[in-house]
Amino acid sequence: MITRIREVRRAKNLTLLDVAHACLPPTTAQTIGRLETGTRTVSVGWLNRIAAALGVTAGDLVELPDRAALPVVAILGREGAHAPRNDSVVAPPIPQGDMVAIKVEDGIGDYRRSDVIWCLKVAPNAYATLLNRDVLLPRPGGRFIFGRLIGREGDRLQILPLEPGGKQQIVSDPAWAASAVKLVRTL
Repeated sequence: MITRIREVRRAKNLTLLDVAHACLPPTTAQTIGRLETGTRTVSVGWLNRIAAALGVTAGDLVELPDRAALPVVAILGREGAHAPRNDSVVAPPIPQGDMVAIKVEDGIGDYRRSDVIWCLKVAPNAYATLLNRDVLLPRPGGRFIFGRLIGREGDRLQILPLEPGGKQQIVSDPAWAASAVKLVRTL
């Protein structure tokens, strides 16, 4: 298996030691280096640990023959655009877990017309993790509410609409909630 651990680590400007310390449980920089170069076999367990330490999915660390990658030719910062110090690539987004999408028809809040919002479904016992995030909630009759989750009292979720001056809405015991996790925007 060909991995992209080194490319992802470098793209995030992390050292081997940074990644080693971020692993749970922590490991050594030498171990991460061996896994990057292939001198040590990368198991699924190691792939998951390193992915968590880098803040990516395990799939982002594996080079697949049918998955395109885009070369990074510039890095944009406060000083403007400059060439990267090391060669790197980024993988296009791929769905993970139980995801749903929202197509934005008219601009609202931070979202523009033609944006696509990728949302990850969350079980009711994990709703507390969604506080202060944009969420999609199902309503009866095939309707939905999309807005910022600002509070939870028992089975009641308090949603603040995205438009300025919008009235807070209460949703009781939704079957699921989906948190906005990726924004795909055409320029």
